[in-house]
Amino acid sequence: MSVTDRLIEPQAPPPEAAKPYTAERLLGRILLGVWLAAGVGIAIGAAQGWDTEKFVSYGPKLLSGLGVTLTLVSLSILFGAFLSVPLAFGRMSRNPIAFWASYVYVYFFRGTPIIAQLFLVYYGLGSFRPELDAVGLWWFFREAWYCALLAFTLNTAAYQAEILRGAIESVPRGQSEGAASLGLSPRISFLKIILPQALIVALRPYGNEIILMIKGSAIVAIVTVFDLMGETRRAFSRTFDYQMYFWAALLYLMIVEILRNLWTVLERRLTRHLKR
Repeated sequence: MSVTDRLIEPQAPPPEAAKPYTAERLLGRILLGVWLAAGVGIAIGAAQGWDTEKFVSYGPKLLSGLGVTLTLVSLSILFGAFLSVPLAFGRMSRNPIAFWASYVYVYFFRGTPIIAQLFLVYYGLGSFRPELDAVGLWWFFREAWYCALLAFTLNTAAYQAEILRGAIESVPRGQSEGAASLGLSPRISFLKIILPQALIVALRPYGNEIILMIKGSAIVAIVTVFDLMGETRRAFSRTFDYQMYFWAALLYLMIVEILRNLWTVLERRLTRHLKR
């Protein structure tokens, strides 16, 4: 008998063990059914109550508010990124003054609600009109849009500082030691070796922070900024039609989904050298 005759024929993989139908799975199916039914009901109600006249009248205003939202979030993310760099280095500094100053800043803005921070800027600093007018800053703090921009910038700077600090500290120490052994200066090794690796680690948290800022920006409608939610509230106050909020939710969902997919493409592009 030859060796080939004694070989075992290829066998099909063993079937997967059947998962027991537990109470948790049953509850999950029930909740999923409830959400699907609610979604179908909302879609049917929106279709039956569709009003072309309202859509033509208030649709452009909602898009205008969406532009205000995107502008506000984009500028606050950009300014917050610049402010987060010294904060991140302060958090990693051995200087006790720089460390504790940045620590208190990050602790406060990450530990308090953003709506409280917005009220402190808009209502709190706005109560010092004579002092602000004396130094020529009242033109800034009398505008709700500028106050919202300042509050959002200060808030996202704290989160971005922690993202950047964690990403830098996640790079193995051997990278900087290897750069030093090659005779590279600390500045060159940080800019060319440490920072690129850190930014790849921080890419996904940065995307999450932008998405959270887009959704959190809806609170500026409280201080009379006519962003997407502000225009939606004004449209609802005139029509008393809940579909205004439904359209606003779809716009928020569309922006978040576009940003999520763009960030996925960017992450895949920048990390293609890491895939095997």
